[in-house]
Amino acid sequence: MTDVVVQNRNALPADRHSLLVRKGHGPEVRRFTRTERWGLVFILPFFVMFLFFLVIPIIYALYDSFFTTRLVGGTVFTGLSNYKTALESGAFWRGMLRTAIYAAIQVPVLIIIATFFATLFDLGVAKWGAVFRTIFFIPFAVPTVVAGVMWSFLFEDPYGPLDRILQDIGLGHFNFLGAGAPLLGSIIVIATWEWTGYTMVILFTALRSVPRDVVESAVIDGAHLGRVITRVKLPMVAPAITLVGILNIIGALQLFVEPEVLTVFTTNVSYNYTPTIYLYNQAYAAQEYNLAAAISFVLALIIIVISVAFVMVRRRKGGWI
Repeated sequence: MTDVVVQNRNALPADRHSLLVRKGHGPEVRRFTRTERWGLVFILPFFVMFLFFLVIPIIYALYDSFFTTRLVGGTVFTGLSNYKTALESGAFWRGMLRTAIYAAIQVPVLIIIATFFATLFDLGVAKWGAVFRTIFFIPFAVPTVVAGVMWSFLFEDPYGPLDRILQDIGLGHFNFLGAGAPLLGSIIVIATWEWTGYTMVILFTALRSVPRDVVESAVIDGAHLGRVITRVKLPMVAPAITLVGILNIIGALQLFVEPEVLTVFTTNVSYNYTPTIYLYNQAYAAQEYNLAAAISFVLALIIIVISVAFVMVRRRKGGWI
């Protein structure tokens, strides 16, 4: 027989439909309140979208990576052969090396710039700080494709305004979209311009959450402004710095849109310029969907390993850098 245990009047929750139900001698089971049930209804669309547009495609891609589609014989199970092909591909690893160099330069530069301006705004040194924070955040609101096209016109050779300015001041011609370092540097500039504002807002919010009494105590103890920033504030926002570091590493290793947009303006972006471009070309140019699925999981594993290594190094080293 089911006993319904009703607490005293003072202990009843605001929603009187929330009761503790004891079935036999088992554990107490709490019913969902009416508010909680409506909450589940409202978040259900998100979980449906998450399931159908992320979870199921990932599972299907994993399944697809174990097969190979042939002109003769159709689709056959080939086990790990696609992964073996991906790992033995020199084109994939050349793109991976180029992307690693890009990430090693772009991520620290972005975090340093974002930290500088977040600290500046937090100190209240800049007049109309709210206006300038909004201006800094605007590039993040610009679609990546639009940003890529805009910067491409600025970098275009030989009619781009930046090149013309260099020539007018006597520094000579420079092809910002030239092969090698110039092209990689231009992509770094585009990505840094896009993401600095977003990163700055995260760090600024973290800095504002530092207790004021801690800062005042440091000042009373004789700490000057630079020491307060480097020894008090930044160490206290180390989790936020780690967070933006991981987010930017993941984003850098998935570099795709910026170099893909630049293919319209230069021929120096190769089919394997980054792992994601190589994956894209394997899927839609070479029609190797199964191999592309395997490459995507190899890339995901590399990103996970690098992100975990970054967190472990940060914890072992301590501090805020």
